[in-house]
Amino acid sequence: MVFGSGDEHMLESPATLNKIPEELLALKELDVLYQEDTQALWTYMRPKGRPSFTPPMLGDFESWQKNIAKGFGPGKLPLKYLILGSRAPGVFCFGGDLTLFQDLIRNQDRKGLEMYGHRCCKILHRNMNSLNLPMLTIGLVEGAALGGGFEALLSFDHVVAERGATFGLPEIMFGLFPGMGAHAFLYRKLGAAAAQRLILSNETFTAEQMFDLGLVHQLAENGQGLHACRDYIKKSDRRHAGLVNARRAMKAAWKLELAELTEITELWADAALQVSERDLKVMCRLASAQQKLADAA
Repeated sequence: MVFGSGDEHMLESPATLNKIPEELLALKELDVLYQEDTQALWTYMRPKGRPSFTPPMLGDFESWQKNIAKGFGPGKLPLKYLILGSRAPGVFCFGGDLTLFQDLIRNQDRKGLEMYGHRCCKILHRNMNSLNLPMLTIGLVEGAALGGGFEALLSFDHVVAERGATFGLPEIMFGLFPGMGAHAFLYRKLGAAAAQRLILSNETFTAEQMFDLGLVHQLAENGQGLHACRDYIKKSDRRHAGLVNARRAMKAAWKLELAELTEITELWADAALQVSERDLKVMCRLASAQQKLADAA
């Protein structure tokens, strides 16, 4: 696994490697590396095709979470920090699988839409609760975080973004709304009016704008996101227990249950079946544009 220039010392020792669940190191679209000295698990999305949450990518995330809970925590390998970034150049994640959505909508397959959304909600809800482990989750954004990619970041304890990163919720472009967490998280983080304004704006936001809103917690210069994460981990280590429990207290105040997320997803599935042919064409053009950006990168 290529982690970063000059970071060869972060590779696991053979003894530690043997303690990590084999399935965690054999994921097809996620690169995983455990850093012993900081007790951090670094993970990078390595999508095949358009950088989005395709069913295979969701399957990897489900296995990732299952095996982290299996192999790490009290009495197992210690884990203080869980970091997620992306290997896709210039892209954190474009979000939902727009190609799949088009097929499901054209076939009026509500069950398929609902099942996809429920899978996403379960992954986000488990991440929001740090897999019930005493750790901090960190999202590392080095490019575009759109739609579901933006929604996913809302479930992290700490978000580091390079200044060139961009954020947005484009779903309103094709007659939909973000259905896998944006409403629930943004309502709690920003309040109802600001959340609604952001969701319906169809604007692209800079990392600085997201920092001003409190949705990004730390800015980094372009190309320095990894180092910013490492700096945060170093500075946080002494107060790790306090930070973990402060986040737990905040989540307790949120009272965000999985049922709320899945109910919104079901509303999203109903809305998806009502989009027009014109909206589907817009969705198709957006998917094609995103694919071209990914190919060019």
